[in-house]
Amino acid sequence: MMGKKAVHAPLVEALIRYRSQGNASFHVPGHKNGQVYRHEELAALLQEVMSIDATEITGLDDLHHPEDVIREGQELAAKCFGAEESFWLIGGSTVGNLAMILTVCTEPGDVLLVQRNVHKSVLNGLMLSGAKAVFLEPEIDTLSGLAVAPSTDTIKAALKAYPLAKGVLLTLPNYYGMGHDLTATAKACHAAHVPLMVDEAHGAHYGLHPHLPVSALSCGADVVVQSTHKMLSAMTMGAMLHVQGPRIHRELLRQRLAMVQSSSPSYPLMASLDLARWYIDAYGTDAFTEGLAAADAFRKGLEQLPRFRLLEPTQQANEECKARKGISEALDSAKKRRSGYSTQDPFKMVLYDTWGVLDGFGLKRELETYGCIPEMSDEKHVVLLFTLSSTARDASHLLQALVHINNDIGFKGTAREPELAGKEQQRLELDFSTWNNDEMKAYSSPVQFGLQPIHPDQMEIVPVEESAGRIAAEMIIPYPPGIPLLYAGETVTQAIALRMNRLRELGAKWQGVADESMLTIRVFRLQ
Repeated sequence: MMGKKAVHAPLVEALIRYRSQGNASFHVPGHKNGQVYRHEELAALLQEVMSIDATEITGLDDLHHPEDVIREGQELAAKCFGAEESFWLIGGSTVGNLAMILTVCTEPGDVLLVQRNVHKSVLNGLMLSGAKAVFLEPEIDTLSGLAVAPSTDTIKAALKAYPLAKGVLLTLPNYYGMGHDLTATAKACHAAHVPLMVDEAHGAHYGLHPHLPVSALSCGADVVVQSTHKMLSAMTMGAMLHVQGPRIHRELLRQRLAMVQSSSPSYPLMASLDLARWYIDAYGTDAFTEGLAAADAFRKGLEQLPRFRLLEPTQQANEECKARKGISEALDSAKKRRSGYSTQDPFKMVLYDTWGVLDGFGLKRELETYGCIPEMSDEKHVVLLFTLSSTARDASHLLQALVHINNDIGFKGTAREPELAGKEQQRLELDFSTWNNDEMKAYSSPVQFGLQPIHPDQMEIVPVEESAGRIAAEMIIPYPPGIPLLYAGETVTQAIALRMNRLRELGAKWQGVADESMLTIRVFRLQ
């Protein structure tokens, strides 16, 4: 790595001073800087962390009324990430999404334009605010069948149809690293005098290196939530909310953040946010050199294993197809298809088996057998996440695992020849991914959300196979990625019912469901 700049990490430095002073603790937390475990070998790992697990005492500031080191740390974060003001979040992007919705939607019945394939925290924010959501249909990438984000035309049409909407909320990039430039979308929102709100949980690193996509803030978004722990180097649950421009009520935002975050925030978590920003400031673009090199090494090595391919924008796929021999008919015809996105995070490897032997869950299990732990999988893809922390050794390990899988697991019992793999892939590409809700028009009618519970007498339990046409009475969330397949009050289509069955068969994990086996779901009784 190249030279390191001399930069400041105010909270980290304050916590180091706190620990070195060795003062007697007569304040919370009860573990007293970890000394309760001083004779316990089992606790050695956490005891070091506990030595800086402090609270709002003199010299350590207060997250909810920052005046000193926390204020300075947040100001440095704003400068680093291109915001006017930045806030540390110790409850992940979840609390950021809740706070920005509660800031923009202040009256029950306020209308918010929301892309449908959003994280469950967005739907929870709608419930807490009592807002009405106009759901926007995301663009579908026809090569992969994956949902990305609504087009600018869709957003303009929805803004025209609902001129009293309080804002537009998008999620970009998606879990697969797919996205597009938001400049035109931001201009459309501002022309309609509403803020563009972006859940950029998977894009905290965007805009920090020339080889990375541009950030939502640089495109003009008004408020952006980023999971600093996902693609940068903060501890899990460490995130940030960034704001710019006059369209977000800053005082109200601070009040909402105080509502949804703990009044006893974790100092190790906040220090990790300070440190993550410090690392970027200290090393600049060089912070990403080793990680990007590891990702490139994996891509190049994968060329020797044509069975496994990576998801990529159509234009990029076309260029690579021309330079590669033996490419399948499906990819040769890619130029005729519509791509739902134009940027791909170079750190996100979305891998699939072109032979169709291993579905995404099966490939994930095989990789885990060889000590490679993916981020997530769906019916077809496995998401493998590289970051600025990844090394060439990581890339080599992953490639060796795929070599073993390729050698150990051959064709299905139909004994197809390799040249038939392209036709199999063409069939798979037309099978849209599970995480999409793609049966809707460009935008929905307003959907009222609230906290009123559904009375048991209003519900009944039906087999998933018989649920098509019924109204869901519970939220159905495959996790990861945490994007609800259904929300309470949404009609179960035949396609969704089939997807639930398929996911259950493949061993997907679920949140929010009453029947963890996913053999049945709760629906509203017929009137």
